[in-house]
Amino acid sequence: MDTGTHVVMGIALGSLATLDPTIGIHTPAAHSIMAAVLIGSQAPDIDTILKLKNNAVYIRNHRGITHSIPAVLIWTLLITGAVYLFSPGIDLLHLLMWTFIAVGLHVFVDIFNAYGTQAIRPFSKKWVALGLINTFDPIIFFLHIGGIVIWSLGVPPGYAFLAVYVILVVYYITRIVMKRTIVHNIKKRFDDIVDITIAPTIKFQKWHLAITTKTNFFVGKAKNGKIMILDEFERHPVPRTPLFKAAEKDHNISAFLSFSPVYRWEVDEFKDHYEVRFIDLRYRSKEYYPFVAIVQLDADLNIISSYTGWIFSEEKLRKKLHLFPDEVLR
Repeated sequence: MDTGTHVVMGIALGSLATLDPTIGIHTPAAHSIMAAVLIGSQAPDIDTILKLKNNAVYIRNHRGITHSIPAVLIWTLLITGAVYLFSPGIDLLHLLMWTFIAVGLHVFVDIFNAYGTQAIRPFSKKWVALGLINTFDPIIFFLHIGGIVIWSLGVPPGYAFLAVYVILVVYYITRIVMKRTIVHNIKKRFDDIVDITIAPTIKFQKWHLAITTKTNFFVGKAKNGKIMILDEFERHPVPRTPLFKAAEKDHNISAFLSFSPVYRWEVDEFKDHYEVRFIDLRYRSKEYYPFVAIVQLDADLNIISSYTGWIFSEEKLRKKLHLFPDEVLR
């Protein structure tokens, strides 16, 4: 989820904690618990700082080790210990419990995005992505804002957010049913499906689709329960040629390939270099695929320039590479 949603979820957990008889409302313990859950609800995303280094490092590591099982335990212990030092008399066990819930909930809700997390490390480095909830879901966010408003009107915070979370359970079940219906409709339409990737959007009834069959990729959308195919590409395995082997050694390309579950590739030969491009098929936007990885190699297959990330026009992509024009020799 986005940072704002994790913040309001932290407030919600701190409010729910007031239902704990050892904490209560308007007590020093309640203030300490609120501090702990607010920190805990943000802690796993500390790896966002990796974006300052480069996109490849960020893509390969974001929601990776910091969202793993050992990390959840370490964050819990560190935050509990830090808050406990400034909270004399607070029940340590309950502080530990609520901090653990805050950190664990952060990782748990991230699993429901299309991006996913490596939540089951160290047992597996597989990305767990259920594809049910958009990174920013306005319904979830504004339900939490509604809980804060109800609290400000005098309703005890614990009961205000207890009602919010009952509604959220129903909402998540609804999203599960919606996705299952989409999957069912896709399977009725295609006979030779290898994989289905469904990515929710910010709109409640709209979903992005990337369907892999034995011979083709189909990119489409589901809207109001109807399946619409927008693009079709022949499916070709990545060639095991010297050019592609050299391209895959690039840090941007390898980061992309470690993360993207469904993509196609292109290669162009220019006057004095080659260009290899990998295109993620999950994120079609206005007839463009913005999440890409691209590498330029000279005639001797030395890497000259590369990039991975979100680019919404070819012109901007060229500026990122900034070395060669796009004059192709066929």
